[in-house]
Amino acid sequence: MKKVYLIPILLLCGCIMNSCNNSTPVTAEAKPSKDSLAKDTIRRVEILDPEGNKFLDSNSKVEVLAGGFKWTEGALYVADGDYFLFSDIPNNKVYKWKDGGDTSLYLTPSGFTGILLTGTTGGSNGLILDKKGQLVLMQEGDRRVARMKAPLSAPKPDFEKLADNYGGKHLNSPNDGIYNANGDLYFTDPPYGLKKGTQDSAKELSFQGVMLLRPNGKVEVVTDELKYPNGIALTPDGKTLLIGNSDGDNKVWMKYDLDERGLMKSSAVFYKPTIEEAKANGSPDGMKISKEGYLFATGPGGVWIFNPAGKPIARIYVGDLAANCALGKDEKILFMNCNHQVMRIRLK
Repeated sequence: MKKVYLIPILLLCGCIMNSCNNSTPVTAEAKPSKDSLAKDTIRRVEILDPEGNKFLDSNSKVEVLAGGFKWTEGALYVADGDYFLFSDIPNNKVYKWKDGGDTSLYLTPSGFTGILLTGTTGGSNGLILDKKGQLVLMQEGDRRVARMKAPLSAPKPDFEKLADNYGGKHLNSPNDGIYNANGDLYFTDPPYGLKKGTQDSAKELSFQGVMLLRPNGKVEVVTDELKYPNGIALTPDGKTLLIGNSDGDNKVWMKYDLDERGLMKSSAVFYKPTIEEAKANGSPDGMKISKEGYLFATGPGGVWIFNPAGKPIARIYVGDLAANCALGKDEKILFMNCNHQVMRIRLK
């Protein structure tokens, strides 16, 4: 996700250690940034189609769970333990939120360990679980995809590299990822972890790709047609990838039908915001797909809900930039990363 650096915000969490399992409150409300002064700063729900009532009502409430971060991303719900993990990219940390408890520091450093000095010092972005339930991180600072060696219950900043190059050239900065049932890992590789983006002298690849990491470690390109490939999701049948392109000049959600090898067979626009919709603050970013194929996607104005055919049926306005989201227990909660805050809304 494209990072937004705010006026420095005081974090109440002053925990300086490699990992922290103690409860560390992070509840201070940060001052609104310029980016929060969007055209529509009221948190509310808009039902665009009667189908949207399947999930929400117009009076559904958006709750702020915690604040005081710099830029939250990497939304991950962990069913085994019923808790929510998320990245704070500029602070190089992962936090844990659990209902009934405080937000606590979970892992640091999370994405910049100093192995490369050509990226930013940004931490992890996307967080996902592999088949064995281990944490896999898109590490912006180290410009790689890595797996945490320690179990989820005892996090430590000890990582195993899964991918850091394509054709012998360093990746840009892995952003978000999703596993297919066969163990293939799809991930996006925009330039947001490079200090000067696409113009950075440390950038080695000539494109920003949607990549495929095979279980044997081979990296392949699914597509290189997007300028800023960002959020990623896979349909329940494993046959179609959905990608958010966060290009400010071309805000669009794309879909890529996959062939028997898991590579692109065809591409098409899933949904392109109208000129008026695209004026809202934010761009297509992190997303999740429900078991029934409904897409929950962060984008202009907040979080969009699309039916499987690509029709927007509801929008959740969060009053700020929305970066990522995750479906919680039994898909009855939607967690949302929104700039310096973490929010949720209850679903039907």
